[in-house]
Amino acid sequence: MNEPSAPPASAEEIASWSGFEVDELGGASVGRVTGCFVDAENGAPAWLAVALEHRGFLGRRRRGPSVAIPVRECARGAGRVWTALGGIALRSAPAVDPARPLLREHELTIGAHYGIDEGDARPAEIAGRPKGSITATPSS
Repeated sequence: MNEPSAPPASAEEIASWSGFEVDELGGASVGRVTGCFVDAENGAPAWLAVALEHRGFLGRRRRGPSVAIPVRECARGAGRVWTALGGIALRSAPAVDPARPLLREHELTIGAHYGIDEGDARPAEIAGRPKGSITATPSS
């Protein structure tokens, strides 16, 4: 018997994750939540904006580029966020500006990077929208 899945996190809940560390599939911390992108039409959370971090000289944390992680691949737990994605996929993901909207083509590129084709999940939601349209905006 299948257990019912938990309802997706709301935009308000995800906004409360700002500043949380993000752990990847293997358990290593990869960065911090800086915000969320929500669907431009219905306001549903679509992507978590994460500023990647790495250890620099003498173990100091250094901030890297920001990337978008599918909200569906994330879960909150004890002041942290866990993602089912691996560190290599996250570190090689297309960079995003967490303060600027995402266009349809950018979202499709991000989805393709994570192996999500246009028939699944978020890419399927936006595939029919006009080319060049804004499909996700930063959550305020």
